[in-house]
Amino acid sequence: MAFVKRALISVSDKTGVVEFAQKLHALGVEILSTGGTAKLLIENGVAVTQVSDYTGFPEMMDGRIKTLHPKVHGGILGRRDTKSHMQSMEEHGIQPIDLVAINLYPFENTIASENCVLTDAIENIDIGGPAMIRSAAKNFNDVSVVVSSGDYPVILKEMEENEGSVTRKTCMRLSRDAYAHTARYDSLISRYLSGQLEEKEDFPPLFQLPFEKIQALRYGENPHQSAAFYRDPDAGPQDVVSVIQIQGKELSFNNIIDLEAAWQLAIDFETDSAVVIKHTNPSGVAVGNNQLETFIKARETDPVSAFGGIIGFNRKVSADTAEEILKNFVEAVIAPDYEDEALKLFARKKNIRVMRMPAEPSVAGQRVFDLKRVGGGLLVQDKDIISHDPSTLKVVTKKQPDAQEMEDLLFAWVVAKHVKSNAIVYARNGEALGIGAGQMSRVDSARLAIEKAQQPLEGCAMASDAFFPFRDSVDTAAKSGVSAIIQPGGSIRDEEVVQAADENGISMVFTGIRHFKH
Repeated sequence: MAFVKRALISVSDKTGVVEFAQKLHALGVEILSTGGTAKLLIENGVAVTQVSDYTGFPEMMDGRIKTLHPKVHGGILGRRDTKSHMQSMEEHGIQPIDLVAINLYPFENTIASENCVLTDAIENIDIGGPAMIRSAAKNFNDVSVVVSSGDYPVILKEMEENEGSVTRKTCMRLSRDAYAHTARYDSLISRYLSGQLEEKEDFPPLFQLPFEKIQALRYGENPHQSAAFYRDPDAGPQDVVSVIQIQGKELSFNNIIDLEAAWQLAIDFETDSAVVIKHTNPSGVAVGNNQLETFIKARETDPVSAFGGIIGFNRKVSADTAEEILKNFVEAVIAPDYEDEALKLFARKKNIRVMRMPAEPSVAGQRVFDLKRVGGGLLVQDKDIISHDPSTLKVVTKKQPDAQEMEDLLFAWVVAKHVKSNAIVYARNGEALGIGAGQMSRVDSARLAIEKAQQPLEGCAMASDAFFPFRDSVDTAAKSGVSAIIQPGGSIRDEEVVQAADENGISMVFTGIRHFKH
């Protein structure tokens, strides 16, 4: 138990602090405070001792020096069960400080401002706050440390139930949360300063991402796996972590992954798109000017796989599209917005998860990392956000693709980027006709995509996420009537592959870009 007789309260986020201090004061707790917090508490009738009066040392250097004093840190760090500590405190007039309630200068909000300059950021780096938090967290046997206003009621409840004391279990939990709080804060500062360096490293020597837990999940990929959902501090209103759930059952681990896949593919098109995702792979994709027709095309790419899928759109969902969606079993729908009548229709099936993104798609403006865990380590790479650069496209066959074929090639190429390797996509007129995903050989993916196709492939385009190691995939495609192929190129057998295309009257375009997705 940590008995609370004296508390130091100094917060930037003043949510709930007045009520907290008032109740502490009513419980007989002496309050120490600084600056704006002290002023606010005094204005609300709370008796406060200014820290500068307690230490006998004035604030200076524009507030940079105010709590970095032995009477503060000695009062926090002194062990109540150690005789020498208590003797030193008595000798130097140090009073025990039993509760520390602090949250830090708003560094994160400061750097989020478009007008923030380096000097603004530097002045919003808290020094005294983290020092006191860490001191209190270290001495959790005797001191309660509070960094979140959500814990104010917990502290008060335990003090009321335990004659002014906070349980050791709670103090230890608060200590853990406090160290996580300062670690996140320091990580934000480190990342910001890395971005300010004139000579920026590709990747920092210590890779730290201060993720914040936003949701406990029922389970992970399987029911025997525990799981939770965390937010990246750089997340924006177009990221799936910001999605707003309008209706439906609680999201599962797998739902979130598939929603991400659906949204990222849908917004990769400038024209209106409809996407059906199953187990992170697209089972159907289409673009067009009529959303209802576009959705039907996407669904009919592979109607069997569409059962229980995740549907994604890059435009507002219309009522007639919603009505068509409801003819099938779907897990979730994600889109920038919905017509009011569409939402009324979805409400008839309350289990369907209807998700709205709070911002329209736009071009990403900052660097985004893709993370993959391996045993004992973490692989970090830039996210694959590039699709194609028209200047790098190179026709390598005798036959040139016509305008429609080039349009089909580029559509198929975008889809292939979102398909697990090895990836093959057949497409025509803004519609994916067959998708082969995740096979161990490229020719198997080519054959699988043909088997999946619900329509003849005569005159369609073919995209491969990586080069063809042999000509067999080209020969397989030719038998199905493929007229044009897009692929990265770069194989030692490129000449043989191009020759196969020429022999079959197929045009072939090299992109110079690979889109492996493991």
